[in-house]
Amino acid sequence: MKIVSNDKLIKRNASIAKITFFASLIVFGIGLVVSFQNPDDPRLLSYTMGALILGFTFSQVSIYYQNRFGKRPRPDEVLTASLKGLDDKFTLYHYASPIPHLLVGPSGVWGLLPYAQGGSIIFEKDRWKQKGGSFMLKLFGGEGLGRPDLEASGYMKDIQTSIQKGLPENELPPIRMALVFTNPKVQIDAADAPIPTIPAKKIKELVRKYSKADAVPDLELAAINKYMDERYQPKK
Repeated sequence: MKIVSNDKLIKRNASIAKITFFASLIVFGIGLVVSFQNPDDPRLLSYTMGALILGFTFSQVSIYYQNRFGKRPRPDEVLTASLKGLDDKFTLYHYASPIPHLLVGPSGVWGLLPYAQGGSIIFEKDRWKQKGGSFMLKLFGGEGLGRPDLEASGYMKDIQTSIQKGLPENELPPIRMALVFTNPKVQIDAADAPIPTIPAKKIKELVRKYSKADAVPDLELAAINKYMDERYQPKK
């Protein structure tokens, strides 16, 4: 399997995670000091509230970037390790395609959406639920599960639009999405989900199943990879 990764973007965003984390601590600290100067002064109270809001904003930005680019293993590293062993007809793009993680190969074009949530992931009655997991991680370092199906739908449109622009004369290959949970302790009960929802360790098995069922011709794969390289290849 070939790997195309925008390492400059990963390094830059990891730095953003660190900078915004320390910025949030500094701003919170300033707000705390100001609040003790003269608790009855309404002007100082407004400064304190402003510091809390700004510090909270910095902390949320830090959590977003930290979860994707700061913590090791990063989502791209987990996906790469989980797909290791696929042959050279597959190319895995990290931050070098229309969406963050894209796999192109005989099984078609795959949009891979990694999620780090733990506990139990459940899809029932058209709703996603997360139960269990670390309360402290949810409180201080986690993100809500949200609506993965809507995120996947948006990414699929991005892929379709990009390929149609780059290869207007070609018929679109199969475009598939998969929700990939990278927490090794996650438990998934989502057989009825509209999108394959699996732990990272099963993603290679899923991809290989489609490779055997409906393989994309080599020339079509070459055309897609050429377009991706020309359009999204990170500048050196």
